[in-house]
Amino acid sequence: MNRFIMADASACIGCRTCEVACVVSHQEQQNSAAVTTADFVPRIRVIKEDSFTTVTVCHQCEDAPCANVCPVQAIRRDRGHIFVTSSRCIGCKSCMLACPFGAMTVVASASGAQAIKCDLCWHREAGPACVEACPTSALQCVDAAHVQRQRLYSQPF
Repeated sequence: MNRFIMADASACIGCRTCEVACVVSHQEQQNSAAVTTADFVPRIRVIKEDSFTTVTVCHQCEDAPCANVCPVQAIRRDRGHIFVTSSRCIGCKSCMLACPFGAMTVVASASGAQAIKCDLCWHREAGPACVEACPTSALQCVDAAHVQRQRLYSQPF
């Protein structure tokens, strides 16, 4: 069962700390002072509306539409996560169109356009940087069984 990031819109204050933590976590020097506007490409995005604030992020789908539509198999499942292999990506943007959550981003790079998405910070022992950095604990890394248990507990008897 895949894990994914879940946001509590009632707790999210829209501070974008999760976005900064994500960007810093995925750069080589992991230094927030070194992040430029051009380098600021978070794999999680804050959505602000008049009545709520929340985030959108990859749901690590079991039947990942982004992976199914990729013509060069640059998107694959490994260790319970959906990954993009940058060296294979041709930047066609098919994955962006296929993702039902709008969680895929294609960015220009020196080697051409590249797809990026949340990888649950597989490179960090502590888990997703956004979850750790959120000042209101609005983000959790959960699996479908956890979500189902929460639904059952919240239903009135």
